[in-house]
This record gives sequence, C-alpha cells and structure tokens, in this order.
Amino acid sequence: METRAPYVLIGSFVLAAIVAVFGFVYWLNNTGGIGPRTNYQVQFQGPVPGLLVGAGVLFNGIRVGEVTQLGLAPDNPRFVNATISVASATPVRTDTRVGLDFQGLTGVPVVTLEGGMIVAKSGEPPTLIAEAGAGQSMTQAARDALRRVDTVLEDNSGPLKDTIANLKTFSDGLARNTGKIDGILAGLEKMTGGGAPAQKVTYDLRTPQNLGPAGKTLSASLAIPEPTAVAMLQTQRMLFSPAGDNPGFAEFLWADSIPKLVQARLIDSFENYDIAHAPLRTSDLGQADYQLLIDIRRFRIAMEGDTRVEIALSARIVDKNGKVIASRIIEASEKLDKVEPEVAVAAFDVAFARIAQELIGWTVQAV
Repeated sequence: METRAPYVLIGSFVLAAIVAVFGFVYWLNNTGGIGPRTNYQVQFQGPVPGLLVGAGVLFNGIRVGEVTQLGLAPDNPRFVNATISVASATPVRTDTRVGLDFQGLTGVPVVTLEGGMIVAKSGEPPTLIAEAGAGQSMTQAARDALRRVDTVLEDNSGPLKDTIANLKTFSDGLARNTGKIDGILAGLEKMTGGGAPAQKVTYDLRTPQNLGPAGKTLSASLAIPEPTAVAMLQTQRMLFSPAGDNPGFAEFLWADSIPKLVQARLIDSFENYDIAHAPLRTSDLGQADYQLLIDIRRFRIAMEGDTRVEIALSARIVDKNGKVIASRIIEASEKLDKVEPEVAVAAFDVAFARIAQELIGWTVQAV
C-alpha cells in the first residue's frame, strides 16, 4: 500500500491538470472573448502591403477579429483574397465598406469595416469587396500624386515656357518704367485722398492777464456751467461765415470744443481778476448762490466786407431758485489783415479779452 500511494497521487494531479486545461480552453472559446466566429471572404482590388495573417480586423474602430488567410485571386493575379474571422455578433452587411488602415508609427496594417445596411440572405456569409485603392499607403499615394503632377507638367511644358517668358517680359517692362509707375500711383493717391494723414495743429485761446485791480469782488458764490450753443458750434474746427473751403485751416483744431474752451477761459479770467472769489464749474462748486449762464451766439471768422473775428455771448445771472436777476448780450470783433491760423487766433485773443473784461465788470456789479 505504501509503495502505490505516490503513483495514485501523481496520477490524480495529472488528471486534474488535464481537466483544468480543457476547462480553460472551453472558457476561452465560449466566455473568454473568442466565442463563436464567422468567416468572411474579402477581395482587395490591388496590393495590400504589409498585411499578414493574424492582422487585426476593426469594425468602426473596435477590434472584432483577425485575418486568418491570405492568397492571390486565381482568376486575376492583381486581386488579393483574404479570409477574416470575426465575432458572430458583429453586424457585417453585404454593403459594409472594407478598407486597409495603417496604425501607429510603424504603420501596422489592419482591415477596417464600416457601416452597412443591407442584410445578407440566409446561407453562406457574403463576399466583401474592398474599395479601390484601399491598400494604398500614404507613401504610395504621394508617389502617385507626384507622378500625375509630373505628367501634367510634361504635357504642358511648351505653354509653361511661354508663360514664364511673358512674365519675364512684363517684369522687365515694369523695371524700365518704375519712375512712371511711381508718378501714376502718387497721382492716384492724391486724387483719392490716400497716404498718411496730415498732422493736425492745435490752437488754444489765451486768457486775458491785465484785467486791472479788483475794485469790487464777488459777494456770493458763483458758478459758470458749460455754455450752451447750437450744434454747429459744438466743434473744434474754425468756423467761417459764409461757410466755404479754406485750405489754410484744413489742419486747424481748437484745444477743445468751442463751448468747453469758452467756459475754461472765462473761469481763468475771473481767477486773474480776483482769485479768492473766482467762480468754479457747477460740478466743482455744488449748489452756488448764483450761476452765470452763457449762450454762445457767434464764434467765427466773418468774410463779408471787412474780414474780421466775431464773438457774441448771451449772458444771464440766475439765483439758486432759478430767477433771472440780470441779462445782457456782449459782443466783440477784431479786424483781420490775413486769413491765416496764427493771425486769426491772435485776433480771437484780443476780442475775447474785451468780452471777458466787460462780462466780469457786469457780473461783479449784479451779484
């Protein structure tokens, strides 16, 4: 009994191992991923470089099987017949598109299956016909494209030579007439107003300095809001009457729009007269005892008769309740010898100094 016990143990172990191997094969075949398979015949209408038995088969990008057999078509050596084995659950149809793809950096070829709607009749699985050129690699495609380009160039070598010769003649003509072309372009640029825009020149209105000693000062707080004016005066351009084209003032600009410029220089004038009681803007002062309301009527160069600068203001003084306690119109003009920007600005300075002096004296008497 003791001598036979090891043989029984060894035999039992070998039997168990055989059963385990058969069980693993059964599991792998039925539940481990192999499962039932269906074989399909695929015909490639051209070479299939690099395709080997065992290469993967992908359906919509998912691996469903592999290539099991490769061979040349007996009736046409240019065609390649392949047998693929795929999972039976794969929805392969008679119109499923077949191709060859090259994956990864090494370009490993795989058979690709996509789509399909027509269900095959019961019986043997359908033969799938790959698309023409399915086995063509990117390198081969590039070679074919370059070969076609070379053919086109060769067939049209004569016309191409003539075209190049014409281009050379045209470029030589341009080189000989560069000066004339530059002149033509300059004329077109001038006619259409192109080119770099001219630099604008800004002019300011000078604040009068010599207003005399302050004989009487303001006895209450006074604010000067931004003057009102018609839309034509809401500009930085020099205005003319009658309106016309004045090329010398094409680049002229006041330092600010006319109403804002008049407000700033009036406040500066009051400060030069009596800085301790000078008025401020409404936003700076808040609720003042009085407001000096200015409406600009004229601020222009008049060209009728004697050419002159004209400034006309309508002034009103109102209290904090909005009652008008005084009003008047102040006008000043200055003759112009030349209609030039510097001469005109100097004339505006003189006329504005008279306006400011008269306005300050009247305001101090009324408040």
